[in-house]
Amino acid sequence: MHSVILNGSIEYAVLLPVGYNESEDEYPVVYLLHGYGDDETAWYKNGSIQYYVDKYSSEITPMIYVMPQGFNRYYIDKYNGRFSYMQMFVNELVPAIDERYRTKADKTQRAVMGYSMGGYGAVILPAMNPEVFSIGIPLSMSFRTDEQYRAESQSSFDNQWAPNFGPYLGASGEERLSDYFKAHSPFHFFDQEDVSIYNDLKFLIDCGDDEETLSNTNDDLHALMRDRQIAHEYRVRSGGHSFEYWKKSYPEALKFISNAVQGIEHPSEPVPFDLGTLIGNNDFEQLEVSGLTLNILKPMGYEETVEEYSVLYLIHDAEGGDRTERVIDVFSLLRNAMISSKLTTSIVVEIPDSENLDNDLMQEIISQVDTELRTKENGVDRVMMANAQGGIRATTFVTSNPDQFGSCFLICGALPEGSIETNAGIFYYLDITDDCGGYNGYNNLYSQIRAEGIEYEYRVRQGGESYQSFLNGLGESLASLKQSLKN
Repeated sequence: MHSVILNGSIEYAVLLPVGYNESEDEYPVVYLLHGYGDDETAWYKNGSIQYYVDKYSSEITPMIYVMPQGFNRYYIDKYNGRFSYMQMFVNELVPAIDERYRTKADKTQRAVMGYSMGGYGAVILPAMNPEVFSIGIPLSMSFRTDEQYRAESQSSFDNQWAPNFGPYLGASGEERLSDYFKAHSPFHFFDQEDVSIYNDLKFLIDCGDDEETLSNTNDDLHALMRDRQIAHEYRVRSGGHSFEYWKKSYPEALKFISNAVQGIEHPSEPVPFDLGTLIGNNDFEQLEVSGLTLNILKPMGYEETVEEYSVLYLIHDAEGGDRTERVIDVFSLLRNAMISSKLTTSIVVEIPDSENLDNDLMQEIISQVDTELRTKENGVDRVMMANAQGGIRATTFVTSNPDQFGSCFLICGALPEGSIETNAGIFYYLDITDDCGGYNGYNNLYSQIRAEGIEYEYRVRQGGESYQSFLNGLGESLASLKQSLKN
């Protein structure tokens, strides 16, 4: 396409729906934006977009996919006015696509999905042009918080950022935070009292927990959008900055777009985790420690062996439900996972969450469990897990007693928003749903753990604040839990 605005041509690739040429139907349009250093071929070569659109065709409505050349310009107008890419995109490319192809030419029928630099494009284009686009899918969005922008290396700033956002090559520290940068920073334009301009936008943000700085960037953006009550979905899984990760985002991303263009509400909750066969009250035992009743799940065949086992300690908040019923749910999930070898055969100790559960009582519990059961008594063979209000007690105990535990699993736990003491010898598994109220506590702890170089896994899942969310998170944690219990 020749661009008058850019005074040159722009290349783009198009993937048309199956049967396009045989029909007279009109279709929604998804603009796929590539990352820094790539071009319009990236989505269909490295991203294999046609394969995945075909694969999920029964689950998504037919759509036109447009992959434009991005010129390493972050999909914005250059700060000095010499390369107005966003103006070209909105005022030339979109109308040209609508004219050339049978599109549904309406903002509700246009989505922007991108990775890395294109992930930023998938935020900035809808945010600054809500009359043109209504859906944004940023994958591993490449941008910087103010703090990160100030700290960016001089070479990176001069080569990647200053040519687009200004103010000039060689700028350092606070002077990098120009008005133009702030006007194009989601950490500024989303951080306002009145954000009603974004009410009709639909965002699904997705970023791997093994990214370098971008994991923190995207998590901070999620926290800010939650603070400002800007509706969005947020996902974090294991992975880094590659199509290997982004391809795993495709199923929900494409479904999210498909739902949006059809006016279908995206599900707020996932399908509940299958607990499997439920155990009975006689399948577990109780142990009294200083007036506190613990529930103990022994491995199947425990009495027929002399084997010693790793121990999973669960500080369990029944969250207002019947404790016995919820213990059966948890124990059933874990026992079935052991039977199917998805989990290391272990002893599980369920401890009711209580304000009386202090350091001394936890030490007494561990001592009595080790005395009465055949346990591996090294700290690396014990895992601490907690949900809801048990979260802060679990983190406090493992930090104060790093020799007692090798891992700490926090699943939908309640955490304070301030700093939490951590220990470099502990592996942390942090899991939360994107609508859970504890997002700021998780954001702070995650940032702290990464800054201190502590081993971790981080997950943000679909869902709200409920006991079912805990069970879903427990089910998804099994692979990591298996690794921690088999040390």
